[in-house]
Amino acid sequence: MKLRFLGAAGTVTGSCFVIETGQSRVMVDCGLFQGPRALRERNYRKFPIDPGSVDHLLLTHAHVDHCGLIPKFVKHGYSGKVYATAATADLCAVMLPDSGYIQEMEVERLNRKHRRAGRPLLEPIYTADEARECLSRFHRVSFGETVSLTPEISARFTNAGHILGSAILEIWVREGTDQTKLVFTGDLGTDGKPFVDDPATVAEADYVVMESTYGSRLHGDAGGNRLESLHRVVWETYGKGGNLVIPAFAVERTQDLLYDINTLVREGRFPPMDVYIDSPMAIAATEIFKLHQDCFDDEARMIMCLAQNPFDMPNLKYARTTEESVALNNLKKGAVILSASGMCDAGRIKHHLRHNLWRPESTILFVGYQAPGTKGSRLIEGAEFIRIHGEDVKVRADIRRIDGYSSHADQKGLLDWLGGFKAPPRKIFLVHGEPESAAVLAGLIKERYGIEAVVPQWLDSYEITPGITFTEDQVLQTHARVAAKLQRLLEEGPGQGDYAAIMRQLNDLNGLLEKLSRKEAV
Repeated sequence: MKLRFLGAAGTVTGSCFVIETGQSRVMVDCGLFQGPRALRERNYRKFPIDPGSVDHLLLTHAHVDHCGLIPKFVKHGYSGKVYATAATADLCAVMLPDSGYIQEMEVERLNRKHRRAGRPLLEPIYTADEARECLSRFHRVSFGETVSLTPEISARFTNAGHILGSAILEIWVREGTDQTKLVFTGDLGTDGKPFVDDPATVAEADYVVMESTYGSRLHGDAGGNRLESLHRVVWETYGKGGNLVIPAFAVERTQDLLYDINTLVREGRFPPMDVYIDSPMAIAATEIFKLHQDCFDDEARMIMCLAQNPFDMPNLKYARTTEESVALNNLKKGAVILSASGMCDAGRIKHHLRHNLWRPESTILFVGYQAPGTKGSRLIEGAEFIRIHGEDVKVRADIRRIDGYSSHADQKGLLDWLGGFKAPPRKIFLVHGEPESAAVLAGLIKERYGIEAVVPQWLDSYEITPGITFTEDQVLQTHARVAAKLQRLLEEGPGQGDYAAIMRQLNDLNGLLEKLSRKEAV
């Protein structure tokens, strides 16, 4: 068996991994590359693997660096299902067409320059229509549900606590009498986040593919400190008489900010400022949050029950149309504007930066990771000018940052999560992190747990040795236990999910018994 790293290796974006057995290929995530030009150019290349040769695609969550190339993957030959939680599928239904639309608009803008210069015209990676076409391939999976993908591969989705619907993937691969368990963390969340539960622990794994975004850092203002930091920045901006512009990812970050703003409003600690959500995708994502309150933690459910809904605050306004968005440019003070994209490289946020960056009375507040080379990264690094829509804009606004809004576990959170294993995994592959973060985390994992942690590079491939070898007697004993449990469930009147799960296990074991009887497995 091979494990291939086709993205998020040596960098944060473009998450994509492939498990190859003698019979099957299963892909985990199919994400868009973001950041410097050299990374973004990978989005336009042919896939390193033939999309038509992949049997199944499993999606951890709905951020574009994990799902953003699915329309292209389908466009170029993938014909299987995309397995995802219901919340992830619903979020992708708004995020992927929006991604296609942004690509169309950016290419159209660049092609105007290409026409004038006599250069060949560009094509978008995929269009909004092509993104909508791929949505029919999504197959919804519940947390805790085990899915039989092939006779030898099954997978289970477990709550990652990162964003609404985000999942850790537990994947079992049987080759003959050998079984190997791989765990893909996707993006791990932090404890105590608004709305979603804390990340679930996993008891066992042979190999773990783990994110390392904050592997070298701690969140300095998480929890209550985050709320106080927001309180301070809001009043600072109100006192200067300007606007507070927040580049915010449309999914989770925008909703987390609304949660905290609502807390300040309920406590009487928010200034007389109007809050504007200026992102069609963020507005659509907020509507999806309302539909999936089953994913909320107990605290969020209680707030909703007490009619203190953060999505319906009196001072909250939604800029749904282009005209409403443009009108915000006329606001000189008293506005908190949340707009996408979170890294400032696309979308409506660029217009708000163009109208506020040069004003010392305004503030730009960053609440998320900024990939190297993005406009957001350059602003945090102290750039004096930022080029927006062909115009150099002087940076006079205050630039602020609150790390506590990250949806990613920090160094301590990642190490603590690994401590949940009953026995140490054989090996950990650190992905979804800049080289320094991954290297620091690898050293700490070795020091604390004695586990080998490697940092794959883009297109690396690793041979995976089997985890557990089953004897024929063990298979027969397990078969008898599963059959007895099925009989008890039938007598008690099981739910459909219990029955289906037991039948899948029984079918898998029957398949293994057939191979053993033919002496195919040694």
